[in-house]
Amino acid sequence: MTEHSNTSQSKPVALWSNRIRAELEGNILPFWMTHSVDHEEGGFYGKIRADLTIEKEAPRSVVLNTRLLWTFAAATRLLGARYRETADWAFHYVVDKFVDRQHGGLFWMLDRSGSVLSDRKQIYGQAFGIYAFAEYHRATGNGESLALARQLFEMIERHSWDTNFGGYIEARARDWRALEDFRLSEKDLNCPKSMNTHLHIMEAYTNLLRVSKDAGVAERLEALLRLVLDRIVDLTTGHLKLFFDDGWSSLSHDVSFGHDIEASWLIVEAAELLGDSTLLRRTREAALCLAQAVYTQGLDKDGSLYNEANGSGALTDRTKHWWVQAETVVGFYNAFQLSGNAQYLHASQRTWDFIQERQVDKVHGEWHAKLSPNSIPLLATEDGDVCLAGPWKCPYHNARACFEMLDRLA
Repeated sequence: MTEHSNTSQSKPVALWSNRIRAELEGNILPFWMTHSVDHEEGGFYGKIRADLTIEKEAPRSVVLNTRLLWTFAAATRLLGARYRETADWAFHYVVDKFVDRQHGGLFWMLDRSGSVLSDRKQIYGQAFGIYAFAEYHRATGNGESLALARQLFEMIERHSWDTNFGGYIEARARDWRALEDFRLSEKDLNCPKSMNTHLHIMEAYTNLLRVSKDAGVAERLEALLRLVLDRIVDLTTGHLKLFFDDGWSSLSHDVSFGHDIEASWLIVEAAELLGDSTLLRRTREAALCLAQAVYTQGLDKDGSLYNEANGSGALTDRTKHWWVQAETVVGFYNAFQLSGNAQYLHASQRTWDFIQERQVDKVHGEWHAKLSPNSIPLLATEDGDVCLAGPWKCPYHNARACFEMLDRLA
């Protein structure tokens, strides 16, 4: 955690903290405990529409389920035992249904009964397994959970690390053989390496190192952080490069503001845990470079953050995604802590105020997945990608933003 600046804060800390805690414990966590748990078949429903209709038979992604495990494990650790039952429910479901007992690793997608719909080993999904299992161990001391996190770490290192050019290959088949289709989603380029997967492996290794104190994990995390700084962070533009070929040639000039601001604080978290002063100094400089570019180029006048731009700086997606706003609050506050520059404090506060006014679904609970460029909630009839819960829509980003801010404001 970064040291707090002595610069005075315009919003009283206690008031802001109380509002964040009220959002977390009065809206986000209760929504998932009330609406998402499948008491008939186990686990969690795969999709809840924007109108709160539950699609009971919707496929269930490893991303949704490991993020739910992480969220309620963190809630148990930080807020108390009342969240332990949901954390335990999530842990046992992931272990019972998603773990591949034959080849190791986690399946990508299941149906409601637990039958495998997609057995590919997307490395992004394995990383979230590490992140979640490490957090569950951190909250409960469960030894099996730590062992599973270590196993996934070893699988990634054995089967995904590129020994020729460095970095991690996006995906493998169930038995860890090579695939021709690497894509994380239909929206992504079919390429062997991506920013997104490397960012979340780094996040996962950080959490595993935090609980394991393992020198091997520390070595791999340091190598990965250096790779992110060398290959993915572009200090000339202030943005992350998104997609790469085997040899790390960039395949896209697009900008993802949400990933830029998320990475800005995750790289600092990793560097702080590693404790190398030279690496930490370099990381802090990169974090402020990313935050400043987002501040200058991505903010709407109402305090929200747009989604994407092209390499020329022109906005290509002006919608406002729930996870982008959540990461913006933390990323700008982190930049304020690093620099003492009040512009970042005010930006963090304005985005939080925007979330409270616009992003929170005051009718159904949770947050709207996506808002229009004019900050109006998009409904399922207008955009089939929106939902309150889905393969990617989960409480990980917004709950984590609350956890982070409560800690940083404490």
